[in-house]
Amino acid sequence: MGRFGVSRVTGADDSGLNGVAVLGATGSIGLSTLDVIARHPARFRVVALSAHRQLDALWEQVVALEPVYAVMADPDAALELERRVRERGLATRVLAGPDGLEAIARAPEVDTVMAAIVGAAGLVSTLAAVRAGKRVLLANKEPLVMAGGLVMRAAAESGATLLPIDSEHNAVFQCLPPERAAGLDGAGVERILLTASGGPFLRRGPETLTGVTPDEACAHPNWAMGRKISVDSATMMNKGLEVIEACWLFDAPAEKIEVVVHPQSIVHSLVRYVDGSVLAEMGHADMRTPIAHALAWPQRVDAGVPALELTALAGLEFEPPDTGRFPALRVALAAARAGGIAGAVMNAANEVAVERFLQQRLAFPAIAGVIEATLGEAAADGDADSLAGILAADRAARERATIHADRMAEMCTQ
Repeated sequence: MGRFGVSRVTGADDSGLNGVAVLGATGSIGLSTLDVIARHPARFRVVALSAHRQLDALWEQVVALEPVYAVMADPDAALELERRVRERGLATRVLAGPDGLEAIARAPEVDTVMAAIVGAAGLVSTLAAVRAGKRVLLANKEPLVMAGGLVMRAAAESGATLLPIDSEHNAVFQCLPPERAAGLDGAGVERILLTASGGPFLRRGPETLTGVTPDEACAHPNWAMGRKISVDSATMMNKGLEVIEACWLFDAPAEKIEVVVHPQSIVHSLVRYVDGSVLAEMGHADMRTPIAHALAWPQRVDAGVPALELTALAGLEFEPPDTGRFPALRVALAAARAGGIAGAVMNAANEVAVERFLQQRLAFPAIAGVIEATLGEAAADGDADSLAGILAADRAARERATIHADRMAEMCTQ
């Protein structure tokens, strides 16, 4: 069951500021988070920052913000960052690799953790923050997709607060009643409606997608996002991942969650009640809005986003998704219903396939094929109740997905 209690806000120091760790600070979510924090210096202090290999970008942030900790996932980049920190005479402590990420997720100076590392790489550090009882802002879907039961149990045991950052889940959270001890049925919720833009290929026929390039797939019509999540939007796999995430966050069966295509991305999601009411959260396509909401919750702060002018809207369209056009969504919805390790397997296969596509080593339509083939070979009785079991399923799925991707790429060249 999703846990949305009031988290500890002890402050990173005697100033009473809320100490924030931004995991994935150089990505789009990380940059938006730092933008919101900069607007409220009397409320928040950046305590820790992390990046994968974006050394120069993280160095600029360290110089500007002087955090207590900085982590480079890449050990060589960490050594270079440490050299620069010493030469500059900064007090920032440089850490490296997964151990460094876990350390800042658990650090006593940190009250709030923005979990924005893309992909499965963010699972262990996010789980560490949850186990440490932090306020965790979930911007990466993968921890719940891969290990939802594990994460939610850890939150219940530690008293951690989980707040969704995905615009869709944040919208649902805002539209649900604050007290849901009796579950969604007890709160009168009939259905959760997750909106999907449809991405750049919403109106293109499947037969035209074989030769699309990574740049075309990443050209999202509404949102500015990283390349991996942009491809997920183009395949609509992101919506399947979001269905699984919503199941865990809101303690809902997959059958109670519906995907609705909404090309304008103005309505970020909706909740339908048994009395016929439908509540929606609306706003500009700017991730600073859900970030500001979660950072300050249960209060509200300025996000730097202008108000939505309803009279300026040309119109709002809604339609059901076409799983024939978007087979990845069909595969993901089946995985959501299957449960167990299916989410971990699906996520691993998707990451392999998307990476191959971005490297121009796999055709766009083959992404869904790789995922479906990998899921078809996965053992249904895998261990979804332990981190070791989930990571083992992830590794095995990556190996299988790599084989399938190679075969499909070879078939395309024959």
